[in-house]
Amino acid sequence: MDNSSPTALLDLAGNRYDRTLELLERMVVTESPTGDAEGVTSVADQVRVLFTEHDAEVAVHEGEWGTHLVMDVPGAGERSEAAPVLFIGHSDTVWPTGTLEKMPFRIEAGIAHGPGIFDMKSGLLIMHQGLSVSTELGLSRPPVRVIVVGDEEIGSPSSRELLLASAEGVSAVLGFESPHPGGALKVGRLGSTRLRLQVTGRASHAALDPEGGVNAIEELVDQILALREIIGSAQDAAPGDVLCNVGTIAGGGKTNVVPAAASVEVGLRFRTPEVENQVLASISDLVPVRRDAQLQVQTLSQRPAWQADAADEELLAAVEAAAADAGLPTVGGRPAAGAGDTNFLGSLGLPTLDGLGPDGAGAHADHEQVRLESIPERIALLAALLARL
Repeated sequence: MDNSSPTALLDLAGNRYDRTLELLERMVVTESPTGDAEGVTSVADQVRVLFTEHDAEVAVHEGEWGTHLVMDVPGAGERSEAAPVLFIGHSDTVWPTGTLEKMPFRIEAGIAHGPGIFDMKSGLLIMHQGLSVSTELGLSRPPVRVIVVGDEEIGSPSSRELLLASAEGVSAVLGFESPHPGGALKVGRLGSTRLRLQVTGRASHAALDPEGGVNAIEELVDQILALREIIGSAQDAAPGDVLCNVGTIAGGGKTNVVPAAASVEVGLRFRTPEVENQVLASISDLVPVRRDAQLQVQTLSQRPAWQADAADEELLAAVEAAAADAGLPTVGGRPAAGAGDTNFLGSLGLPTLDGLGPDGAGAHADHEQVRLESIPERIALLAALLARL
């Protein structure tokens, strides 16, 4: 790798440690639950200001979920005219406003704690600081396009098309979500689909006119059983390739009224696109059991299955070479059960990796944390990787 050494990379990343912690605390104490447009936009604004250091061309997309950012950073040296690399991150968290009262930002024994610190505000800072180290060392690198969305935690309903558009013409996709425990990258992710089955029946008096009603709850029960048959058949044909969770059920009111409406929300996970397509097609073909009942299958969110391929493995090999350049141990990579925005792009065949945020634990849990020692390691790794892409 030109113009640098492992010592130079890690030293410069280490020199940014205190500043990174300062920025991290500021970002974590800015609460940004999904749907809080003000909080999400405030975090996005912090990121946007940081990227002025990189002469980024910034496009701000305002919406009901807050700001989505797309920022184009010019390349440097002999790779400055290469196809861009896409960085993906998000500014929203799963934590409601007020969580800081019981989960304050704090540092204990080399571990930083706080809501959203692992998923994924620390990852946003790795993007910035890795570029800064690359620039400071004068490394050649391709242009970088950065997208930071504000609704990732609920499936990116308002940013999916922006994500897809931002990926046009890129050579690789790097996600800065949290890694596997120990720091291994995510190479492939299960597909994730959330569905609502909505049944409409007809209300009537349960004693005086039971035949005049169409019981929506009973119809829903039969539809759930039919759903389980579809899942069971898929699991028999491809064990381990599909998961199903019936998450919420709603409907009915009084025991003397035949219920006119009922619904269920279902979470599905798929290992392969083939099983995903088969199961979703079968669910969409469900029909009411009862005469005059109506059934609507609504997709609430969908991230397609991303199976790692040769292009992803080649990109992982570049990461391992970059780790050696930076004097770091082997990184490693394996598939992940959770879905994320990289599903959209990895499933298209673009060379994709995720989990480039720092090591830690507790995503979506009250012990959410980041191992501080891993922050300069990830900064150095990113700077070295950009010099190899």
